Amino acid sequence: MAHGLFRHIDSNDRDIVRFMFDDVPINGFVDDTILAALLRHRTFIGHSEFDGAPRAGFCLMGSCQECTLWDEDGRRLRACMIEIQSGMVLRSAPYADGADGE
Repeated sequence: MAHGLFRHIDSNDRDIVRFMFDDVPINGFVDDTILAALLRHRTFIGHSEFDGAPRAGFCLMGSCQECTLWDEDGRRLRACMIEIQSGMVLRSAPYADGADGE
């Protein structure tokens, strides 16, 4: 497993949840937020639209929008507030021209 910002310390065995992020398959655990699942594998989840700096979330309670991601339908999500679901397809940036990225 890659080393991210978060480490798994839960002593309970939880089922694995598989999802896609920027076309890369990733495993999380049931009851994890999207942000927690991603930051176990990565040190950041996207780049600032203002200066291009890496972002990894800030407040972890849904106020700052630093953890904004997009789902396959083009909806904005706050990754710190939503539990990861098996089969989710997520992106660090919105599709350039609608839902198909073309």
